[in-house]
Parts: sequence; structure tokens; C-alpha cells
Amino acid sequence: MTEINETIQSSDVPAAAEGQPEQRRGGGKGGDRRGGSGGGRRGEGRRGGQERDSEWQERVVQIRRVSKTVKGGKKMSFRAIIVVGNERGQVGVGVGKAGDVIGAVRKGVADGKKHLVKVPLTRTSSIPTESRGVDGAASVLMRPAAPGTGVIAGGSIRTVLELAGIKNVLAKRLGSKTPLNNARAAIEALQALRTHKETAKERGISLEQIYS
Repeated sequence: MTEINETIQSSDVPAAAEGQPEQRRGGGKGGDRRGGSGGGRRGEGRRGGQERDSEWQERVVQIRRVSKTVKGGKKMSFRAIIVVGNERGQVGVGVGKAGDVIGAVRKGVADGKKHLVKVPLTRTSSIPTESRGVDGAASVLMRPAAPGTGVIAGGSIRTVLELAGIKNVLAKRLGSKTPLNNARAAIEALQALRTHKETAKERGISLEQIYS
């Protein structure tokens, strides 16, 4: 996993060095003025993009070598399951397939960012209510926990909860052991969460009646 992340980070180096040849060509006075102002704007854009990308964290859940039967034999490729989150209430699960591992990871990250869900967090970094998610043969049960409990979960479910920013929760897998199905079931459970205020608004009652 560390080798994959290092390779992805090293691929961004050429893009950051695009402005260097233009600075060397601007030898005159006019060139210095144009190169200085234009280079500053381009640098600010690159820094802004890096800051936006640094908000998201990616973790590789599983990388498998898969095959597809085609005319003339089998076509081998790699499948990567990636969890993307900002640890502030947004998380997504993506799947990417490619002929190499790096390409599969990149596609998985892009797919995860396309399927983000927003998770309502409490003041103690827990979930507001109990929830259950089902995907295929996998079923995941989540319950809120007191401060200091930690993330009581395992496998891909723990990865999803951590990248969502949840720090106190009880989760249990009640079905299949497949990492992809468990991760998607955890996403379904998080997506079904509602705060007490939202529940009171949907029912058309006051918030005090929810707690009574």
C-alpha cells in the first residue's frame, strides 16, 4: 500500500514543475515582469488544487487480480477497492479496474469521489441514531457510542467509519465477509442516518416531543 501511495504522489511532480522552463526563458526586463506575475497566478492555482486534494484521504481496501474471458483467451486486469473521505462527514467507496495497479487505484479514487455521502455527526463524533445497511448478502449494524469508546469495527467497515470522521461507534457485520459488499453496506447505513431535528421535521412534530 505504501508503494502505491508513493507512486501516485510521485506522478504529480511533473505537473508542479511546468512553470520552470518559462521562468528561464524570461531573461529580459519585460519577460521578468510578465513571467513574475503570470508565474505567481499559476503557482497560486497549483497550491489551491493541492490544498483541495489534501483534504481528502484515500485508503486501499483490497487489490485483486481478476480476469475476463474474451475471444482468444483471458484478459487479465487489476481491481482496486478504494475508500475516500475527508474525516469531516463525507465518505465514499469506489472501484477501479485497469491493466496496472496504479491505473486501477486512480480510477477507484475518482469513482469514490463521484459517490460521496454526507454523514451527520454528533458533538462527540458519533452517529445520532442506530442504523442498518444491506448490500447484497452483507448486512451492517451501527449503534452510537459514548465518548472514549472508539471505533469498534473491523475490515472495510472500520475504514469507512474512520474516513467519515466517526470516532465513537459500535458496528457489527451480520452477513457476507466480502470487503466490497461490507463497505457498500456501511455506506448505506451512514446514508440512512437522520438527526433528531430532521426526524421531527419529517414527522411534523416539535423537537421536544422526540425526546419525550
